Amino acid sequence: MDLNQVRYFLNLAESLNFTEAARVSGVSQPSLTKAIQRLEDELGGPVLFRDGKDTRLTALGRDLIVEFMRIQSALTNIHELAENSIAGRSRKINIGVASTIAPRTFSAFWAHILRELPEVELHLHPLEPGETETEVLSGKYDICLLTNPPEPNFKLAIQPLFEEQLRLALANDHPLSDLDEVSQEQMMEQPYIDRIHCEFRTQLIKHFMDRDIVMRPRFQSEREDWVQQMVAQGAGVCTVPERSLISKGLVLRPVKDLTLSRHVSMVAISGSGNPREVRVILGKAREFDWSLPSDS
Repeated sequence: MDLNQVRYFLNLAESLNFTEAARVSGVSQPSLTKAIQRLEDELGGPVLFRDGKDTRLTALGRDLIVEFMRIQSALTNIHELAENSIAGRSRKINIGVASTIAPRTFSAFWAHILRELPEVELHLHPLEPGETETEVLSGKYDICLLTNPPEPNFKLAIQPLFEEQLRLALANDHPLSDLDEVSQEQMMEQPYIDRIHCEFRTQLIKHFMDRDIVMRPRFQSEREDWVQQMVAQGAGVCTVPERSLISKGLVLRPVKDLTLSRHVSMVAISGSGNPREVRVILGKAREFDWSLPSDS
């Protein structure tokens, strides 16, 4: 197996069209076809079904995609590392962050990393809905910050960071803000602002339905800043993880008998499969004090 076969296969898996894959790969269609046939001979099985104009991946072909993407990513990292070293440039680390993780808890940590690794550039990307640790395995990101830890996997380094409780967010001048704890009946009486990307959304709906409590949202958004700003303006209340406030003018209160929480983890490729800088970041995350600030 050679590296061109890896590249040809990934281009073919994306388009499922030999003509288009050959064009993207910069080779003739017969050359690409022969390379794929050699790959199938070496692996001992077909990677594609060919049925006239219908081409689709076999189970083997689907299994190869992630592994071949890792190879391609490793090659990209090698070239980038060499180019950066020769040119004296910084090492870029791509980090996927779950959309509901707020920056406040992490800003001190990333500032610490920038001081400890002056050669590193950190590029943070919001994870799209449905993106998980698979994006680390595919090489799309070097690190992911996830709100639900993945299942144990020998290919992954999973570093737990902290647990946070779900709380009720209120405007700081809201009548219920003076209470130490809000009852579910009091919460039900308030206009509700719905965080569409909330990890707890399904659990919350079930929790309230089991208690014959119906929450009727007056405002819905996928964006945390819009939701929280509406709450700060007194338009309603919302539930939010306790470290996720990003708007001023809000207070958090526990809801009686509502005990939902989430675990935030840092995930990367395990062992020497990831860059040295990523292994350093994982070690620093293990040592970092993630306790909730006293003023939160």
